[in-house]
Amino acid sequence: MTINDFYSNLWEDYIQITPQAEKIRQLFLETDSEVVNDHVAFRTFSDSPIDLNFLKDVVLSLGYQVQDSYDFTVKKLKAMSFIHEDKKVPKVFVSELERHKLSDASQAILARYCDQIQPVKSEPEVFWSGRHWQMPSFDDYATVLEESEYAAWLLVIGLRVNHFTVNVNLLHSTDRLEDVLDRVQAAGFAINESGGRIKGTPDVLLEQGSTMADKIKVSFSDGQAHFVPSCFYEFAKRYKNSQGELYQGFVAANADKIFESTSSK
Repeated sequence: MTINDFYSNLWEDYIQITPQAEKIRQLFLETDSEVVNDHVAFRTFSDSPIDLNFLKDVVLSLGYQVQDSYDFTVKKLKAMSFIHEDKKVPKVFVSELERHKLSDASQAILARYCDQIQPVKSEPEVFWSGRHWQMPSFDDYATVLEESEYAAWLLVIGLRVNHFTVNVNLLHSTDRLEDVLDRVQAAGFAINESGGRIKGTPDVLLEQGSTMADKIKVSFSDGQAHFVPSCFYEFAKRYKNSQGELYQGFVAANADKIFESTSSK
């Protein structure tokens, strides 16, 4: 599978449950010749056949190398970022929920579902494979949601791309993140205000903003149907470092607030 095929498949899967992304992309195509993706992100469970270590090997097989690692203590997550040998290819950010750090009640619920995960082939298709467990009951979802929005989201959505990210530096209509967010909001899409509309500053070489996730109606295993968050669209503006090169990394404090784009509240 070529890297272009990989991203084409990811995008098609993504817009099936995130229709806002294609609408926003088309909005910018009205004024820009192309909309370039800066990075994509994924979520998974620790201590499972599809944990971060497993997914790392799949990412590396696509021509990437490890860029950095991150810890999100409060959210009980750890993550890694990856950069491709071809710098024009989007970066990848993969995080995992450290299940053993949750309460006993949440651990017991998640264990029932993670125990259903069968070994999978180390192939790129895993990144749009969805749930590897049965749909949870609404009671299980609601219980986990009280402690970890991340865990509840993953329990329903499964292993799929969490968001794509517009590279604001490569837009022709504007290179100001505030302009981008204003335009997106004016088109009727909610913006993630957690930590401010713009997360980060030129001083940390990275500014990020995002929409709030789309909502999709799902039927839980106990027959209850509810709307839950699916995925969102992000926007990133990068700044040059002291060597005059655009910063290519990630800022943990920014990412901590970007995670909240899938909040159900």
